Order: sequence, then C-alpha cells, then structure tokens
Amino acid sequence: MINIGIDPGVSGGVAVIENGQIEAVNCQDTVKDMADYIKKHRWDCIDMFCIIEKVHSMPGQGVASTFKFGKNYGQWLGILASNGVPYKEVPPRTWMKYYGAMPKDRTKRKNHLKHLAQSLYPSIKITLKTADAVLLAHWCRQIAPDISDSPIGAGFIQK
Repeated sequence: MINIGIDPGVSGGVAVIENGQIEAVNCQDTVKDMADYIKKHRWDCIDMFCIIEKVHSMPGQGVASTFKFGKNYGQWLGILASNGVPYKEVPPRTWMKYYGAMPKDRTKRKNHLKHLAQSLYPSIKITLKTADAVLLAHWCRQIAPDISDSPIGAGFIQK
C-alpha cells in the first residue's frame, strides 16, 4: 500500500511511504510540481490512501496569508481528486492524539514532532517542514487498513 501524508501549508511538506520506504519533500512551489509529485507515486490508486491535514484560518493570520493558505489547501484537494487518489481530511488534533501528549507551545510542539518523526524514520533527514507530513503518512499507514475495509475507503472522503 502507498500511504501519503500532506501538510498543505506553504511551509508544509509531503511524505510517501511505499513498500516500507519513505520519501519526504517540502511542499512544491507550483501547482504543476505538486501534481507531478502525486502522479509520480500514483501507479496503483486501488492500493493507495492519503491523509491530508484539514486546515483552517487561525486568529491573527493576515488576510493575504490566509488566502494563500486556503488556496494551497484547495489545490492539493483538487490534485488528489483529479488523480483518483482516495483521501481523508483530518484535523491536526485528531492525528496528533495518536502520538500522545503534545507541548502546548507551538515551537516546542513542532520540535517535538520533528524529533518524533526522526526517531521513526532515522534513514531520512526530517525538517520542520516535513515532520508533520511524515507523521501523517505514518499514521495513514497504521489506520489505512481500517479505512480501506470500511465503506468510506471506497472513494473520496470529504470529512
């Protein structure tokens, strides 16, 4: 099974676990590059699943940055749908519960997640940009059998 984790923020990343091997990259700069990255791994969508972090605007974010954030998120959803990749949108709180207690402070939490991802996959370099995506892909790998055996695994999931 191919498991994909996407942290759709501009400073986010994408991770793909395929046949026990993991690859993690920063989010690409263009929509074409984003789509090409997914196409590269889309050899068998029947045995593929993606978890994309369900994002929303945050208090204190500027209008322009919020718009760019939402645009990037929507582009990822369109790329997944147009390539026939089954996916599930998951809020950060949901997938982070799998990894236990998290520091409340954002910087400490991000560093904790990076350390956790690096401990799970010591063979690749984990950055702050790719850590969430790696952990999303890892979580996807753990829960995908449950999803694919359920009615929601049969197509596109919108919640």
